[in-house]
Amino acid sequence: MTLVPVKYLLNVADANIKMECVSANGTDFSYLECGTGKLALLLHGFPDTAQTWRHLMPQLAAAGYRAVAPFMRGYAPSAVPTDGCYQTAMLARDANALHEKLGGDSESVIIGHDWGAPSVYGAALDAPSRWRKVVGMAVPPTAALGLAFVQNLEQVKRSWYMFFFQHGLSDLVVGANNFAFIDMLWRDWSPGYDASVDLEFVRRSLADPKNLQAALGYYRAALGDGYRDPVLQDLQTQMAASVPTQPLLYLHGTDCGCIGTDVFESAKSMAPANIKFELIAAAGHFLQLEQPEKVNKLICEFLAS
Repeated sequence: MTLVPVKYLLNVADANIKMECVSANGTDFSYLECGTGKLALLLHGFPDTAQTWRHLMPQLAAAGYRAVAPFMRGYAPSAVPTDGCYQTAMLARDANALHEKLGGDSESVIIGHDWGAPSVYGAALDAPSRWRKVVGMAVPPTAALGLAFVQNLEQVKRSWYMFFFQHGLSDLVVGANNFAFIDMLWRDWSPGYDASVDLEFVRRSLADPKNLQAALGYYRAALGDGYRDPVLQDLQTQMAASVPTQPLLYLHGTDCGCIGTDVFESAKSMAPANIKFELIAAAGHFLQLEQPEKVNKLICEFLAS
């Protein structure tokens, strides 16, 4: 694998965060790493990068974890996978393959935001012995979001972009004018948050049209004509019907413009007792960046309990 270009490296003061590379589940991943000890795997969402975890990683390292945040499949500097598969079950298998390659054990924990959230739920379902605890953010466990697409027109309106991404025109629109479309999503989803640093990382990661097509491919595999590996269909079905049995912490911003708090409450009402729900005040969709002290404290306390 080639060395990671300098433009993808973190521009932060913490020199303990470094970039590494590994091959897993048939593709090549670049990842940020901080600390030593038990594995904590952190999965980002859309439109975002591994840098979204820059506030949490040093805290996890201080708590005795080896915090690893991969750039998800298709997000540069990770490779665009040759199989062209972006279904959520494949993302879950990526996580479990990374657990294997990174030397994880039964004390490992897994944390995900946005697309990373259903991915970690799937990984914990697929290989429960690998993950001691699970944390999800911004996309709730249970069938609440799926039900909202049928029963909640306000959420359908919030999720309009998912349907727009099914059209080939979106490949041009999302990348136009220096990714103004992505700037708009961050403004709508996390009102008032200055995302200029994060947006620059996203632009670098998705600058190549192949990487942008990969990121949109997550939505096409979920709702449209994107490629789905038939071997993974059983896991995909299980993920739609079940939630992890491990202790699970779910965090959601009160001001999230992507998924409303009504969906949060619906998920909470149907969840089993192993899931703990927390609303983060004065935070939108990217709560780990908007309220890092609150989020980091809740996560570290949950992992230590």
